[in-house]
Amino acid sequence: MNFDSLLNALHVAERLKDTTRHSYTSNGRHESVAEHTFRLTLMAYFMKDEFPEVDIDRVIKMCLIHDMGEAFTGDIPAFKKTAADEETEKRLLYDWVDNLPAPYNTEMIALYREMEEQQTLEAKLFKALDGLEAVVQHNEAALSTWSENEYEVNLTYAEDKCEFSPYLRNLRSVIKEETLDKINRENRKD
Repeated sequence: MNFDSLLNALHVAERLKDTTRHSYTSNGRHESVAEHTFRLTLMAYFMKDEFPEVDIDRVIKMCLIHDMGEAFTGDIPAFKKTAADEETEKRLLYDWVDNLPAPYNTEMIALYREMEEQQTLEAKLFKALDGLEAVVQHNEAALSTWSENEYEVNLTYAEDKCEFSPYLRNLRSVIKEETLDKINRENRKD
Protein backbone atom coordinates (compact mmCIF):
# COMPACT_ATOMS: atom_id res chain seq x y z
CA MET A 1 0.00 0.00 0.00
CA ASN A 2 1.42 3.39 -0.90
CA PHE A 3 1.96 5.92 1.87
CA ASP A 4 -0.98 8.15 0.95
CA SER A 5 -3.44 5.24 0.93
CA LEU A 6 -2.05 3.88 4.17
CA LEU A 7 -2.26 7.21 5.95
CA ASN A 8 -5.78 7.81 4.64
CA ALA A 9 -6.92 4.44 5.97
CA LEU A 10 -5.28 5.09 9.33
CA HIS A 11 -6.85 8.55 9.58
CA VAL A 12 -10.31 7.06 9.00
CA ALA A 13 -9.62 4.33 11.57
CA GLU A 14 -8.50 6.97 14.08
CA ARG A 15 -12.03 8.36 14.12
CA LEU A 16 -13.07 5.21 15.99
CA LYS A 17 -10.94 6.28 18.95
CA ASP A 18 -13.22 9.29 19.40
CA THR A 19 -16.47 7.59 18.38
CA THR A 20 -18.15 6.58 21.59
CA ARG A 21 -20.46 3.65 22.08
CA HIS A 22 -23.60 3.41 24.12
CA SER A 23 -21.73 1.47 26.82
CA TYR A 24 -19.50 2.74 29.58
CA THR A 25 -16.20 1.52 30.99
CA SER A 26 -15.75 0.36 34.56
CA ASN A 27 -14.35 3.83 35.36
CA GLY A 28 -17.55 5.54 34.21
CA ARG A 29 -16.63 7.02 30.83
CA HIS A 30 -18.08 6.15 27.46
CA GLU A 31 -16.28 3.31 25.74
CA SER A 32 -14.92 4.07 22.27
CA VAL A 33 -15.56 1.90 19.24
CA ALA A 34 -11.80 1.32 19.02
CA GLU A 35 -11.74 -0.03 22.58
CA HIS A 36 -14.60 -2.41 21.82
CA THR A 37 -12.79 -3.54 18.67
CA PHE A 38 -9.56 -4.15 20.57
CA ARG A 39 -11.13 -6.40 23.19
CA LEU A 40 -13.33 -8.20 20.68
CA THR A 41 -10.20 -9.00 18.65
CA LEU A 42 -8.45 -10.21 21.78
CA MET A 43 -11.45 -12.46 22.54
CA ALA A 44 -11.15 -13.98 19.07
CA TYR A 45 -7.46 -14.63 19.59
CA PHE A 46 -8.23 -16.43 22.86
CA MET A 47 -10.73 -18.68 21.04
CA LYS A 48 -8.24 -20.37 18.73
CA ASP A 49 -7.83 -23.45 20.92
CA GLU A 50 -11.59 -23.79 21.44
CA PHE A 51 -12.27 -23.65 17.69
CA PRO A 52 -9.35 -25.44 15.96
CA GLU A 53 -11.46 -25.93 12.81
CA VAL A 54 -11.91 -22.16 12.40
CA ASP A 55 -9.56 -19.87 10.49
CA ILE A 56 -8.96 -17.63 13.50
CA ASP A 57 -6.93 -15.16 11.44
CA ARG A 58 -10.02 -14.52 9.31
CA VAL A 59 -12.12 -14.07 12.46
CA ILE A 60 -9.55 -11.59 13.78
CA LYS A 61 -9.76 -9.64 10.50
CA MET A 62 -13.56 -9.57 10.82
CA CYS A 63 -13.22 -8.23 14.34
CA LEU A 64 -10.77 -5.55 13.25
CA ILE A 65 -12.95 -4.18 10.44
CA HIS A 66 -16.49 -4.91 11.63
CA ASP A 67 -17.30 -1.42 12.96
CA MET A 68 -15.36 0.66 10.41
CA GLY A 69 -18.66 2.02 9.08
CA GLU A 70 -19.13 3.78 12.41
CA ALA A 71 -16.23 6.04 11.47
CA PHE A 72 -18.74 7.63 9.07
CA THR A 73 -22.03 7.35 10.98
CA GLY A 74 -21.15 7.09 14.64
CA ASP A 75 -22.40 4.30 16.88
CA ILE A 76 -26.09 3.50 17.09
CA PRO A 77 -26.98 0.89 19.72
CA ALA A 78 -28.27 -2.36 18.21
CA PHE A 79 -31.66 -1.94 19.85
CA LYS A 80 -32.09 1.49 18.21
CA LYS A 81 -30.51 0.87 14.79
CA THR A 82 -32.99 0.86 11.92
CA ALA A 83 -32.73 -0.73 8.50
CA ALA A 84 -32.22 2.76 7.07
CA ASP A 85 -29.33 3.35 9.50
CA GLU A 86 -27.76 0.06 8.45
CA GLU A 87 -28.13 0.89 4.76
CA THR A 88 -26.54 4.34 5.19
CA GLU A 89 -23.62 2.88 7.13
CA LYS A 90 -23.11 0.13 4.55
CA ARG A 91 -23.21 2.58 1.62
CA LEU A 92 -20.68 4.96 3.20
CA LEU A 93 -18.44 2.10 4.26
CA TYR A 94 -18.47 0.41 0.85
CA ASP A 95 -17.77 3.74 -0.89
CA TRP A 96 -14.67 4.09 1.30
CA VAL A 97 -13.58 0.45 0.90
CA ASP A 98 -13.99 0.68 -2.90
CA ASN A 99 -11.35 3.41 -2.89
CA LEU A 100 -8.79 1.34 -1.00
CA PRO A 101 -6.08 -0.25 -3.12
CA ALA A 102 -6.17 -3.92 -4.09
CA PRO A 103 -6.08 -6.43 -2.56
CA TYR A 104 -7.47 -4.75 0.59
CA ASN A 105 -10.65 -3.50 -1.07
CA THR A 106 -11.66 -6.90 -2.43
CA GLU A 107 -10.66 -8.75 0.75
CA MET A 108 -12.61 -6.37 2.96
CA ILE A 109 -15.74 -6.52 0.78
CA ALA A 110 -15.55 -10.33 0.85
CA LEU A 111 -15.23 -10.28 4.65
CA TYR A 112 -18.17 -7.88 5.04
CA ARG A 113 -20.33 -10.10 2.83
CA GLU A 114 -19.29 -13.18 4.79
CA MET A 115 -20.15 -11.46 8.06
CA GLU A 116 -23.50 -10.36 6.69
CA GLU A 117 -24.44 -13.77 5.27
CA GLN A 118 -23.55 -15.61 8.51
CA GLN A 119 -22.95 -18.94 6.75
CA THR A 120 -19.38 -19.77 7.79
CA LEU A 121 -18.14 -20.80 11.22
CA GLU A 122 -15.82 -17.81 11.12
CA ALA A 123 -18.67 -15.35 10.61
CA LYS A 124 -20.78 -17.04 13.27
CA LEU A 125 -17.94 -16.96 15.79
CA PHE A 126 -17.24 -13.29 15.06
CA LYS A 127 -20.94 -12.38 15.48
CA ALA A 128 -21.29 -14.27 18.76
CA LEU A 129 -18.16 -12.70 20.22
CA ASP A 130 -19.26 -9.23 19.14
CA GLY A 131 -22.47 -9.64 21.13
CA LEU A 132 -20.77 -11.25 24.11
CA GLU A 133 -18.16 -8.51 24.37
CA ALA A 134 -20.92 -5.92 24.59
CA VAL A 135 -22.62 -7.77 27.45
CA VAL A 136 -19.33 -8.23 29.30
CA GLN A 137 -18.70 -4.49 28.99
CA HIS A 138 -22.12 -3.68 30.38
CA ASN A 139 -21.44 -6.03 33.28
CA GLU A 140 -18.27 -4.08 34.03
CA ALA A 141 -20.03 -0.70 33.99
CA ALA A 142 -22.11 0.72 36.81
CA LEU A 143 -25.82 -0.10 36.69
CA SER A 144 -26.49 3.64 36.75
CA THR A 145 -25.19 3.73 33.14
CA TRP A 146 -27.70 1.12 31.94
CA SER A 147 -30.90 2.15 30.20
CA GLU A 148 -34.09 0.55 31.53
CA ASN A 149 -34.31 -2.03 28.74
CA GLU A 150 -30.76 -3.26 29.33
CA TYR A 151 -31.73 -5.18 32.46
CA GLU A 152 -33.60 -7.57 30.16
CA VAL A 153 -31.34 -7.19 27.12
CA ASN A 154 -28.21 -8.14 29.08
CA LEU A 155 -29.85 -11.39 30.15
CA THR A 156 -30.65 -12.52 26.61
CA TYR A 157 -28.45 -10.59 24.16
CA ALA A 158 -26.37 -12.81 21.84
CA GLU A 159 -27.95 -16.08 23.06
CA ASP A 160 -29.19 -16.79 19.54
CA LYS A 161 -25.74 -16.07 18.13
CA CYS A 162 -24.15 -18.62 20.49
CA GLU A 163 -26.53 -21.49 19.67
CA PHE A 164 -24.18 -23.12 17.16
CA SER A 165 -21.50 -23.88 19.77
CA PRO A 166 -21.68 -25.69 23.13
CA TYR A 167 -18.62 -23.73 24.28
CA LEU A 168 -20.24 -20.38 23.45
CA ARG A 169 -23.56 -21.42 25.00
CA ASN A 170 -21.72 -22.23 28.22
CA LEU A 171 -19.77 -18.97 28.08
CA ARG A 172 -23.03 -17.08 27.56
CA SER A 173 -24.47 -18.81 30.65
CA VAL A 174 -21.48 -17.74 32.74
CA ILE A 175 -21.84 -14.15 31.49
CA LYS A 176 -25.57 -14.26 32.30
CA GLU A 177 -24.74 -15.34 35.86
CA GLU A 178 -22.36 -12.41 36.09
CA THR A 179 -25.18 -10.11 34.98
CA LEU A 180 -27.60 -11.55 37.54
CA ASP A 181 -24.99 -11.28 40.30
CA LYS A 182 -24.40 -7.63 39.40
CA ILE A 183 -28.11 -6.80 39.43
CA ASN A 184 -28.66 -8.67 42.71
CA ARG A 185 -25.68 -6.98 44.40
CA GLU A 186 -26.96 -3.56 43.36
CA ASN A 187 -30.49 -4.38 44.52
CA ARG A 188 -29.17 -5.42 47.96
CA LYS A 189 -27.49 -2.03 48.30
CA ASP A 190 -30.85 -0.26 47.89
